Amino acid sequence: MQISNVKLSQPYSSLDIYYSASDEALPAVVIIPGGSYNQIKERDSERVALTFATHAFQAFVVRYPVLVHKSYPAAKVAISQAFDYIVAHTTELQVNPSQLGVIGFSAGGQLAAAYANQVGTKAKFVALGYPVIKPTIDDKMGVTTEDVSRLVTSQTPATFIWGSINDGLTPFVDHINAYAVALAKHKVPFELHEFGTGNHGIALANKYTGIVNRDRVDDHMAKWFPLFLDWLSRLF
Repeated sequence: MQISNVKLSQPYSSLDIYYSASDEALPAVVIIPGGSYNQIKERDSERVALTFATHAFQAFVVRYPVLVHKSYPAAKVAISQAFDYIVAHTTELQVNPSQLGVIGFSAGGQLAAAYANQVGTKAKFVALGYPVIKPTIDDKMGVTTEDVSRLVTSQTPATFIWGSINDGLTPFVDHINAYAVALAKHKVPFELHEFGTGNHGIALANKYTGIVNRDRVDDHMAKWFPLFLDWLSRLF
């Protein structure tokens, strides 16, 4: 595997590339980590990318502006630029553009949903892990966002969502449920898993992410990943 980083035009933004040499173009996933705009969480970035690579994906991580440079609009621009770069280099990156999607965690889930609903989006599928959907924690994060459930249309890509009913930061009723209702209203194919165990910010929920996440492991919630792979195999 070759791991590299390219700068994006958006200041304080870049794209990590986890390139796997292949005999054929592979499906690809652009990962948008969480971290409340204060950091890019390893649990949601490098470890997720490497896990996808073991399942024959080309994987990418968007590093958007955080800390003193944090900005929701700037982060959205960075994600658009990342997709533009990947699509412009599909041959050398061995990416199948018809199987290119986005996955976002927490605040990154809100950004992933915003990009997926953008006119001209290049995402063919979407996965949202315990996503922020409404601007209910803007004060906590120190940014001004939007209610991305209002962006959903009949053109929104097929979407996979998971979370925990124990999530007190982005409660089901205010966030995941609002987005799922919007998807259903517009007849967008989607699958939702709201686990009875686990919590917010648990990433893959296994030991691999647990060792950089205060040992937060939940074997039941960890099933989201194989469930997602099965869902995606039926989508394509």
